[in-house]
Amino acid sequence: MSLFETISNTIKGVLGQGGAAEASAAIMSTLERTDLGGLQGIVSKLEAGGLGEQVKSWLGSGANLPVTADQLRGALGNEHVQQMARQFGLPVDQALNFLATHLPNTVDNASPNGTLPTSS
Repeated sequence: MSLFETISNTIKGVLGQGGAAEASAAIMSTLERTDLGGLQGIVSKLEAGGLGEQVKSWLGSGANLPVTADQLRGALGNEHVQQMARQFGLPVDQALNFLATHLPNTVDNASPNGTLPTSS
């Protein structure tokens, strides 16, 4: 089984069961294979796209503000959305719903001190 198939199957399983750790791993792995630049890249893109308040809540302590699939689509742009959907092996709407559900906790868990680690 290829890496693509493994990630796609993991995401499809998470969509059916809701495994947060598996979802975070799939998101981080997928982002590394896009031109967004990992979690730091998507966070920067979302902040620039008008979702700064949501991102700030994910990085800080306290409750994570939700984000919708439509907000992600608007902030990321069609090219990045299509790229991520292909990497996830899902239709665009499912990929966006997956991200909307799991990205806040993924960023939150990756930034225990309020900042994301820089890629080396």
